[in-house]
Amino acid sequence: MKTIDYIPTSKIERATKLVQTGAKVGVNYLKYYGEKIVNSDLTRDKLNESNAEDIYDGLKSLKGSALKVAQMLSMDKNFLPQAYVEKFSLSQFSVPPLSAPLVLKTFKNNFGKTPYEIFDEFNPNSVNAASIGQVHLAVKNNKKLAVKIQYPGVANSISSDLALVKPIAIRMFNLQGKDSDKYFKEVEDKLIEETNYLLELKQSQEVVAACKKIENLVFPEYYPEFSSEKIITMDWMSGVHLSEFKNSDPIVANKVGQALWDFYMYQIHILKKVHADPHPGNFLINEKDELVALDFGCMKTIPNDFYVPYFELIDKNVIDNKALFKEKLFNLEILRTDDTKEEIAYFTQMFHDLLSLFTQPFQSETFDFSDEVFFENIAKLGERFANDTNLKKMNGNRGSKHFIYINRTFFGLYNLMFDLKAEIKVNDYLKY
Repeated sequence: MKTIDYIPTSKIERATKLVQTGAKVGVNYLKYYGEKIVNSDLTRDKLNESNAEDIYDGLKSLKGSALKVAQMLSMDKNFLPQAYVEKFSLSQFSVPPLSAPLVLKTFKNNFGKTPYEIFDEFNPNSVNAASIGQVHLAVKNNKKLAVKIQYPGVANSISSDLALVKPIAIRMFNLQGKDSDKYFKEVEDKLIEETNYLLELKQSQEVVAACKKIENLVFPEYYPEFSSEKIITMDWMSGVHLSEFKNSDPIVANKVGQALWDFYMYQIHILKKVHADPHPGNFLINEKDELVALDFGCMKTIPNDFYVPYFELIDKNVIDNKALFKEKLFNLEILRTDDTKEEIAYFTQMFHDLLSLFTQPFQSETFDFSDEVFFENIAKLGERFANDTNLKKMNGNRGSKHFIYINRTFFGLYNLMFDLKAEIKVNDYLKY
């Protein structure tokens, strides 16, 4: 793969690149509508493919938060055209890496030494490049290590990148008014946290200490003496990415799936702090068919005033009790005191349909995530909302800011469980 010798870091450079990307997308639309005049049967598939290609090409050279947003969107398989999902999924663990000279310069700037002065061996060519950093193989005292290096300028460009992305997001998610700022602030704060590798080191060690007792789940050991604010060093873990795991044995699928499910349920319900970045690039399956969990830069604390009403809505008795259901929707800021009767009726019905479907895995002792009907129904619901003209007329700012990362966590978890085709025991995590 071609390497990158330079990443644009100034606001002007990054804005120019995004404007150029926007211009390409505009040309794609003009071309599509021109062809549509000639061929009325033309679908948007080709347009989506062209736009996804151009947007991804623009974002991958910028790295950082712009690319991270694409990664977040790629997890939402049921609400994006397939062309975007396929292209943006590359941002999870397959983007052009920094060149060797830029890696050595970055290392020297952060450690005051080259990696060759610290490790016995160091490979300057990346083995894995993602949105915020890339991983290198090193050896110290005969132990293989993974050294993650953050891209230059990523932390300083987050606020300006999000300001540039904001107008697009407002249109995509129908966000209106001043209230939308709280959602962007939540994303900005989390992205800033992800660029602090000392915080990630601390969070990683805390998660490992709390969750290593879970069966069939393993973690790397972390090394503070070889880590800094922009570099983090851990054990080298072998295995295949979860998305590349080819398995026909349901016993293995259930074993790995149960470990993944227990890991998330234990974090959510016991620790009240969760690894809110469940994409395939953050999980490996090793030769013992154990789940390897990596990368704890994005951890979401779940405050109690959100946790209680959110998980009360898992209870079918609450969902089907109109007064109680409405009360929880107000608690979670889905319904608002300034809503009209029409808005209250519309969003109550909308979230009743949504939650009746999404909470199905919690309604019995076991759940089979190979159930294609369940995921087809989710896709149909997404299509229904996407085509609902009434939704575009409503005030789109719905829900607590905490929904962003908690919903992202469940979307990602459900998709990973579907990829595994695992059948799990829902409350098995309680034994830990």
